[in-house]
Amino acid sequence: MLKYLSITNYALIDHLEIDFSDGFSAITGETGAGKSIILGALSLILGNRADLNNIKNQNSKCIIEGVFDNGGLQLSEYFLNNDLDLEAETILRRELLPSGKSRAFVNDTPVNLKMLGYLGNRFVNIHSQHQTLQLTDSLFQLEVLDDFVKNTELNLDYKDVFEEYQVLNQRLAELKELSQKSSRDEDYIKFQLDELNSHTLDPEIIQDLENRAKVLEHSEEIKLAISEAEYLLNDGETSLLNNMSKLKRVLDNVREYLPTNTDLTDRLNSILIELEDIGSDINSMSSNDDFDPSELQSINDSLSGIYTLLKKHHVVSVDELVELRDDFDNRLQGIESVDDNITATESKISSLEKRLTLLSNKLSTKRQEGAKDFAGSVLQKLKQLGMQDSNFVVSISKKDKFTSTGRDNVQLLFNANKGIEPGEISKIASGGELSRLMLAIKSLINQKQMLPTVIFDEIDSGVSGDIAGKVGKIMKEMANKHQIITITHLPQIASKAKNHYKVFKVLNDDSTNTTIEMLSEEGRVEELATMLSSERVTETAMNVAREMINDH
Repeated sequence: MLKYLSITNYALIDHLEIDFSDGFSAITGETGAGKSIILGALSLILGNRADLNNIKNQNSKCIIEGVFDNGGLQLSEYFLNNDLDLEAETILRRELLPSGKSRAFVNDTPVNLKMLGYLGNRFVNIHSQHQTLQLTDSLFQLEVLDDFVKNTELNLDYKDVFEEYQVLNQRLAELKELSQKSSRDEDYIKFQLDELNSHTLDPEIIQDLENRAKVLEHSEEIKLAISEAEYLLNDGETSLLNNMSKLKRVLDNVREYLPTNTDLTDRLNSILIELEDIGSDINSMSSNDDFDPSELQSINDSLSGIYTLLKKHHVVSVDELVELRDDFDNRLQGIESVDDNITATESKISSLEKRLTLLSNKLSTKRQEGAKDFAGSVLQKLKQLGMQDSNFVVSISKKDKFTSTGRDNVQLLFNANKGIEPGEISKIASGGELSRLMLAIKSLINQKQMLPTVIFDEIDSGVSGDIAGKVGKIMKEMANKHQIITITHLPQIASKAKNHYKVFKVLNDDSTNTTIEMLSEEGRVEELATMLSSERVTETAMNVAREMINDH
């Protein structure tokens, strides 16, 4: 609901402020007083393009600000997704700078024009002879039928399932694309994995192999050294063990005379025992011929394979080869599971299709059952609006696939003349007929989300007398469900409003300024009497104006 509108430095307006309330409000004023200017300013915070020529004082910026009640519009998700502060009231502001720049704000947060337009059109629905294209939109036609037959809850249930259905279909398409790509990659990954698995990728084992290879590569040197060591330890009169034994005997012979040095013989005895053990080990090594050339070749072949893999995969450690092997293994398992995922996803989609079929059939049944009553209600409103010979039909056909609204194609068909088959609204209705048809349909809409605030901009052109009164009556009835603001030149309509505003010009010495005021009870009588009179306001006109107000 529009609660407040402020306009500064726009066209003929220096500054004006308007407070609006719920219910039915009428705006009147002489031709050229500036009613359309106010509507033009309002359209700027609904996201319309700005004309810099409308800045009154080119040295100052133009500011349009509107305050709206959020009640019942379910905007929390949009505000959250766009990082906007959600309050009980939403402030939309548009600033036009003389430099040519334009800025938009929602609750003082800068936004782009698209966001401003989205929110603006959720708050306000402007209906004029030039803005009835909505009626020719197939989605709007289906929505008004759904609103009439009270399909709201069923639609929500259907849309929840449909959204899941779309997500799964997108997932299925991705899985199938992945499957095709994986099929191309599978042989390559298997080859790489088999090659890695054909080698022992254990860092400790590889270290042992490298150490063993070094031993085998120096086997001749080792044999020679062992042979020489054996000779030095055991062979000849000058062998190490023989000399050590002699040294021990020499010291043993004088041991009793050298009591302070008796530990020398003990130490020599320990050394001699250790040398004998070393000699025994060397003898064992000499007798153990563990230097098979074929073993070295086998080890070198294994190590060469590892080194080739390191170079091939551009890594420097066996641990990295292990990580690579595990990655190939995971990718291969992923490829093998894609088909399982495809099967599972197709099964879920099939289950959702059954639910969608059930829900879409329920939607379709309610639409089919309510279409005739809806058409009859529209025709009744049209007759009230003076279109006695009009014909209106709701045509429902089946679509070949699920959509966000079910599987129905709803088309509203209309003709204002007797004896002519109804046809597409966009091709057959004139501007005036379209306006009255739109009024008839909008008067049947219940959801505040579809019609929060409705502004009628002189759609009463071409009607008068009793028909004008009926137009006003329909607007007053609509005001029980929505905030209705009408810009009118007909007293029969203005008299039915709860609040009455007058737009007028104030002439100064060097400028003209448009302003607006809410009329008092007596002010309403004077304004209606003026609208009823051709020239001079008579007492009779004043009395008629009072009667018109009192009748409502």
